[in-house]
Amino acid sequence: MIKDEKKILFLNSAFTLENPFISTEDALEWLKKENKGIYVKIDEIKFSEMPDWYFDEGGNLRHNSGKFFSIEGINVRTNWGKVPEWSQPIINQPEVGYLGIITKKFNGILYFLMQAKIEPGNINYVQLSPTIQATRSNYSQVHKGKRPLYLEYFNGDKKSRVMLDQLQSEQGARFLKKRNRNVIIEVEDEIEVHENFRWLTLGQIKKMMMNDNVVNMDTRTVISGIPFDVENLNGKFDHSNLSKDIINSYIDTENCLNETDEIISWITRLKSKYDLDVKQIPLNKVARWTKDEYSIYHDDRKYFSVIAVNVHIDNREVKSWSQPLIKSAQEGIIAFLIKKINGIYHFLVQAKLEAGNFDIIELAPTLQCLTGNYRKGLSEYEPEFLDYVLNVKPEQILYSAFQSEEGGRFYREQNSNLIIEVDENFPVEVPENFIWMTLNQIQTFLKFNNYLNIEARSLISSVRFI
Repeated sequence: MIKDEKKILFLNSAFTLENPFISTEDALEWLKKENKGIYVKIDEIKFSEMPDWYFDEGGNLRHNSGKFFSIEGINVRTNWGKVPEWSQPIINQPEVGYLGIITKKFNGILYFLMQAKIEPGNINYVQLSPTIQATRSNYSQVHKGKRPLYLEYFNGDKKSRVMLDQLQSEQGARFLKKRNRNVIIEVEDEIEVHENFRWLTLGQIKKMMMNDNVVNMDTRTVISGIPFDVENLNGKFDHSNLSKDIINSYIDTENCLNETDEIISWITRLKSKYDLDVKQIPLNKVARWTKDEYSIYHDDRKYFSVIAVNVHIDNREVKSWSQPLIKSAQEGIIAFLIKKINGIYHFLVQAKLEAGNFDIIELAPTLQCLTGNYRKGLSEYEPEFLDYVLNVKPEQILYSAFQSEEGGRFYREQNSNLIIEVDENFPVEVPENFIWMTLNQIQTFLKFNNYLNIEARSLISSVRFI
């Protein structure tokens, strides 16, 4: 194998917008057409109207099979932040699922087999999804539905080459230590392209992310881990000044403000300094949360609620079912601030503690307000850099789009995703739980499990070369 062949293939795909199978514009129209052509009906219902779900003696919400996921309670104690103890509902889904993309070379360019898929909580129903997106309960057919398409390429039944394979975390504020297998494989044999699948380049996928709620979170987390061969990139492609600056942040290893070993030491120091004690408790023992016939909600109507829905989607493995979903109290903001330091773009990364984290903290975007009512002033804390993000000039915004959370568990939740270039007066010195990192350094940490949280990975996936 040629050295860094995979990285070269990924990079060339990221620079390719011309596609003989389907143009980017036609791909967007395809998603719209799929949305109009599939019958979808999602109704909020009473908990008692979910035939396959029940509340156990402790008030935890469970599936009759004992599979899929449950809604349980946790009590959290920590010396991080201003709130030393709280309790909350959380999704407990211990099984690891597949988030997988099949790739194949055509005329030397790597194409990604992407699916137009509906999840019950999607804000606009059909979104661009990985080739396979399935929990263990789904692909082992606990629901007695059809087997997910293309599973045989991921479970070893059919030949493929691994291009990327990682265990990565889900939302730490909503899931209890949840991980999914983010995997990209390459096939050489002819492969059937089913009706709601299309071949797209990585460049096309990233361009489609400029649109609101088109590329789903599972696709974003998978492609965020893609490594690129950028060592000899300069001069090989025509690109804008912004692209040159982005590429330099990938290439440069000499002008970083903090050495990678210093970043590892910073993470280690914070993990040693702060405690996170999470105990599972019965859901009916969670303080300041109320359950009625239709929802479980915080007494101040903050954060999120748990609701029940009845779902009918024509093109799913199972066409009709009911399930709980998490409904956010409001939209959120996810933002990276970036600054040229030593002539190189650095991203301001936050170390963030969330109740469901595997190892106390994960690396997060500069600002991540997913569940606090920051606009109403009802949060227990004022997030760092919130005022700056809310008051930036339009010319500072390098990327802006609304992106949905994962629609299999979250109900019509979207967040404003932003990458903002700060002005020259913005200080290099930052609070203790923040650090400046280049894209080269971020890519280094993306190789490993549970360093960058899903919100950071989602936003990093939007970074484009063209």
